[in-house]
Amino acid sequence: MANFRNIIGQDQAKEHFQTAIETGNISHAYIINGETGSGRRMLADAFAKTLQCEKRQDSDACDGCKSCHQAESGNHPDIRYITHEKASISVDDIREQLNNDIQIKPYSSGHKIYIIPDANKMTEQAQNALLKTIEEPPAYAVILLLTDNLNALLPTIQSRCVTINTKPISKEEIAGYLISHLSMEPKQAEIAAGFCQGNMGKAIRFANSQDFQQMKEDTLHLLINIDNLDVSEIVDTIRIFSQKKGMINDYLDLMLLWYRDVLMFKVTKDANLLLYRDQFHDISHQASTRTYEDIENILQAIDKAKMRLDANVNFDVTMELMALTMKE
Repeated sequence: MANFRNIIGQDQAKEHFQTAIETGNISHAYIINGETGSGRRMLADAFAKTLQCEKRQDSDACDGCKSCHQAESGNHPDIRYITHEKASISVDDIREQLNNDIQIKPYSSGHKIYIIPDANKMTEQAQNALLKTIEEPPAYAVILLLTDNLNALLPTIQSRCVTINTKPISKEEIAGYLISHLSMEPKQAEIAAGFCQGNMGKAIRFANSQDFQQMKEDTLHLLINIDNLDVSEIVDTIRIFSQKKGMINDYLDLMLLWYRDVLMFKVTKDANLLLYRDQFHDISHQASTRTYEDIENILQAIDKAKMRLDANVNFDVTMELMALTMKE
């Protein structure tokens, strides 16, 4: 259920919203900024549901009133989600679903709430149309813009909204949740928690995915045998990864974990600190044959490869540059 008490981590964001509800000091527009899977939608849903709740308890929704039932079923007349059929949110989407509708008073609540899940996909025209509404909103209106790229929003929009940034969640909290709620084996939960880098949505996605285990096995097979492969063989293997269900960035994240383990073992000689403890023999071997500088260079090369792919640099060129560093 979309309640503040069910959101793992994000204490600062929850406290901000709950204090606003307690004091009645509600802003007319918020930006919730953070990567996909970081809890933006859950925060928005919990805020909207609690704000509309008829019997709030400790600054959280009661789950028992008519308003809560409507919010949970997605049928609340005064909580609206802006949808779009094309790749971007057009000016017509904003005008038809928000600007024209916002003048109609709330049906059953004190507020009328609009949630834009992909706010970074608004065209400039759409943002300018929204800006006029944000500048002079009706007193009952609250607009929530969810984005994974704050810079995609016009500075004029940013300056008129309260920005809430989601934060990475601790590995311990994520692993604990995966074990207690999703019955994941502690060792798997630890790897998933390390892999997802503070992103609960990503951790849950992989906890429920059979692909994750296969991705891990594929990645380990490559990295254990990497000293026996040449650059072209490494690139060919990674190309095969990219054609499978898992996103290439996920494979690269698993590689980062491996080389962090290699570095960790080189520094501490403590196998208990490794995520990939079952591969202790291979990790200790690579730690002994690589210098600190080698390992740092490989970690940087993988990070650079992720940045290049995000910038749409040619896949083969990107992987070749990374593989060269790994072999050098």
